Amino acid sequence: MIKIAHEAPIEIFDEVQRLTDYDYALVHLLEQNGRYRDTFERAVKKGREIILDNSIFELEEAFEADRFAQWVERLKPTWYIVPDALENAVKTMEQMASWFKTYGNVPGKSIGVVQGKTYQEIKDCYRAIDELSPCDMIAISFDYSYYSDSIPHPNKYVSWMLGRVKLLGDLERDGIINKDKPHHLLGCGLPQEFSFYKNANYKWLYSLDTSNPVVHGLKGIEYDREGLWSKESQKLHELINVPIEEIDIEKVTSNIEKFRWLTNG
Repeated sequence: MIKIAHEAPIEIFDEVQRLTDYDYALVHLLEQNGRYRDTFERAVKKGREIILDNSIFELEEAFEADRFAQWVERLKPTWYIVPDALENAVKTMEQMASWFKTYGNVPGKSIGVVQGKTYQEIKDCYRAIDELSPCDMIAISFDYSYYSDSIPHPNKYVSWMLGRVKLLGDLERDGIINKDKPHHLLGCGLPQEFSFYKNANYKWLYSLDTSNPVVHGLKGIEYDREGLWSKESQKLHELINVPIEEIDIEKVTSNIEKFRWLTNG
């Protein structure tokens, strides 16, 4: 069973939390939004498992390292994502080495994100995270440009879906995957992607995070039995303060339940 987290607006955080396995926090929202910060501090006190993200997907660059370390110290999440650089394997490895040299004693377990533009760069970055860093978990993103090169398709979301499926299969086939270390899947192109892993029986897949079922529910879009074949481009952090009267909670919860069925049966 893969553990699932869905980012959600503050107004429905508690409802969504009851339907998920752990919570996923974005560091820039901890800094900017007092209600968001209070919500996650309560989650910590409840004993919830939490991953703290460096917000690179939302900000296009990782949160400044010293401020990020301060938030790791303050929130004390179960896991935190080490600052990385989008699709830049060399810079990611450099930032990771600098992080552990300077902030290696912060609380929580560390997650290293694989980056790269080619299969070789991705393999090199994976090996560096696995063999040369103290990272406790390895994460692989949903939207590498490599996926479109690997499996071209007129629907980019299909390329992303099938591209990550192929990448994980290739990494396992080539003996790169460390099956003794947990792995995290960052984000989601199309929700039906995760049914592939259920059938592949990848026991090394520990967790995933995505706002996909929540964002689509907020937009009034319901999953069908197969999932979706297109995707709303809006990011959840832009919807974090949506008022309760604008939320169709039934559509959101329906999507969450269908997502769980696609992922874990």
